[in-house]
Order: sequence, then C-alpha cells, then structure tokens
Amino acid sequence: MADGRASRKIIICPHAEQAADMGARRIAVLLATAVAARGRGHIALAGGRTPEALYRLLADAPYRDQIPWDSVEIFWGDERCVPPDHAESNYRMAHEALLTRVPIPPGNVHRMAGEAEDPAGAADDYERALHQACGRPPRLDVCLLGLGPDAHTASLFPGSPVLEERQRSVAAVRTEKSHTWRLTLTPPVLNAARYAIFLVCGADKAEALRVVLDGPVEPGRYPAQIVHPPEGRVEWLLDREAARLLK
Repeated sequence: MADGRASRKIIICPHAEQAADMGARRIAVLLATAVAARGRGHIALAGGRTPEALYRLLADAPYRDQIPWDSVEIFWGDERCVPPDHAESNYRMAHEALLTRVPIPPGNVHRMAGEAEDPAGAADDYERALHQACGRPPRLDVCLLGLGPDAHTASLFPGSPVLEERQRSVAAVRTEKSHTWRLTLTPPVLNAARYAIFLVCGADKAEALRVVLDGPVEPGRYPAQIVHPPEGRVEWLLDREAARLLK
C-alpha cells in the first residue's frame, strides 16, 4: 500500500501555541475557500485536549471573522460513547471552546450521539447524516486529526477490524484497553478528504510520530499511516517536543 509520503507536508513549530495558530489559520482559509467554491464548507473536528487551543483561536478574531459560519457544516472524526455533557465528550470540548463562541446555526452542527444505547445504530444514523451533507462517498473539505501514543488516529486503533473497512463511512468500535465503545469515521472517509491536518504536540507523542512518519509502513500497527487521501493533501503540524525523534 502506498503511504502517501510524497504528498505530505511537515511543519515543525517551536511550541504548541504556534502549531495551534497555524492550524487555525489554515482551517479558516480552507473553509472560506470551500464556501466560495462550492457554497458549503464541511469539516470534521478532532477530540482530545490538543486541539482545544486551536478551537479557541478559531473563535477569536481574526480567524472567526474569516469564516462564513452560516455555510459551514461541523462533524466529528470520532466520539466516546458518553453523554454530550460528559467530561470526556469530544463534542463538549469543541462546544465550549468553539461552538458557543461563533455564529454558527445549530442545524449546521452534527454531533455523534455518544449517549445512544445502541452504538451500531448511532453509527448508522451518523452515516446517513454525513452522506446527506457530503454525498456518497462523503468528501470533507477539512479533516482535523490527532495522534495517540499508540499511533491511533480518530478511533482507529492498532489491530482494529475497522482499519480494513472499505464500504462503511462510520463505525462503532469497542476499545480493548478500556472495554468501552466509540464511534469513528472510517478510512474511506478520511482518505476522501480534500485536506487532512494532523495536529500533534507534546513529548509523549514523539515515539508514535517517529514510527508513523519514519518507520515501516504497517497501518495495522500504526493506524495513522492509513491516512493518505489520493486526491487530497496531508499536513502535519507539530511542536518541537513531538518532532524531537524525527530524522
């Protein structure tokens, strides 16, 4: 399998704050460009703590004022199966840091129903919403992604059967470590994105980043390697601590 390394762009910033600022700047331009070209802009947000600073920057001038929020559709790359007000909810973090602070219509925000009793049914519902907004197969303008210390991205974990998914756009996955359920976009959706942006910061991500970018191509072990959109671009925004082991 090709790993898309020829089309990737790696930017190393001195600190996490600069990486977040560069990510916010890039997203603002990409969404404005998408709306100008196609009338709508579609983005999938990442969870975890790393993108919170980026979301807060997007909610402030000048980036907030560059984005035509009434024409932007918000999705998520993955979600833990918890209620939307739970401390570990990806939706809650983005809602507090970004969505309550920008003039986006509520109908443009498509959260994953992590609180649903049936995760597979919630995945089906989200897939329908994604297809309705972005077509089939869905093509997001921007997909913001993170990287876990085990080299996972979204909720695509090492050894997961979802890494082999080629038809479904959204899947329910059970994590082996915590024995909990998550909802996630699948590889076909990530690889249909016009622009995939990885935001990776912190020394605890350095080894995972090294194997993903410089190691052997084994997406079954290093799932982030599976993201290589053939008709899109991949950009890695890193701080110096995360990048310290790269060649």
